Amino acid sequence: MVTVATWNINSVRLRMPIVARFLQEQAPDILCLQEIKCQEEQFPYEAFRALGYEHFAVHGQKGYHGVATVGKVPFKEFSRHDWQDNGEARHVGVELTSPAMQGMVVENVYVPAGGDEPDRTINPKFGQKLDFLDRMTRWAETIDRPTLIVGDFNIAPLESDVWDHKALLKVVSHTPLEVETLQRFMDAHGWSDIGREHIKAPERYYSWWSYRAKDWKANDRGRRLDHMWASPELSKQTTGHSVHEYARDWEKPSDHVPLVTEFTL
Repeated sequence: MVTVATWNINSVRLRMPIVARFLQEQAPDILCLQEIKCQEEQFPYEAFRALGYEHFAVHGQKGYHGVATVGKVPFKEFSRHDWQDNGEARHVGVELTSPAMQGMVVENVYVPAGGDEPDRTINPKFGQKLDFLDRMTRWAETIDRPTLIVGDFNIAPLESDVWDHKALLKVVSHTPLEVETLQRFMDAHGWSDIGREHIKAPERYYSWWSYRAKDWKANDRGRRLDHMWASPELSKQTTGHSVHEYARDWEKPSDHVPLVTEFTL
């Protein structure tokens, strides 16, 4: 069995104490982090090594964005795509190399948030987000390996992925245009949405709660922005999926919580 976790950590150095707590409690084989907000040489490698995580693929940049994949199991860096076509560090892919897992690819991505206005004519960031997803879609059409893509997609596609479907229809992350664009990405490879394979709609499923809410748990105005999608053949090997909401209550939390999927390989 192999377990893979994904978590938008919103600064890995600031939140290393809760990362360590999560790894000690859950011990996934692989952890994919987004929004690490540091350059590669600033990544806290020794803190991870002390926890038994000795394998790294880090794509960072100063102060913003950045993704990192760390593992207890061996892998090699497989890919770095610039799907925003502007040099931002938003993707890294790894190939698992241990005999039991050899050949599986794990892609770690941080999709742009897209700004506040869902109109690319007045908000260039929204256009960049849609273009990013279009480039991902063209890439997905060429995949010929068992692949898991995880990360902060910054889109909550289903009505039960948000606290109020009608209220958020014109809010970036849940607009029909974003949902349609994400669906094209899904169709391009026949991805399986692992979260929703295990937590069936219309059951509530969130992974993000705004810092602006004074009491995130009582208000529960969440969205499912984080995803784990698998190639069709790989999705058949999933045995479990969990959402670790309690991490949103930890000291100095991220506004996102970790997701974990288990595979039999």
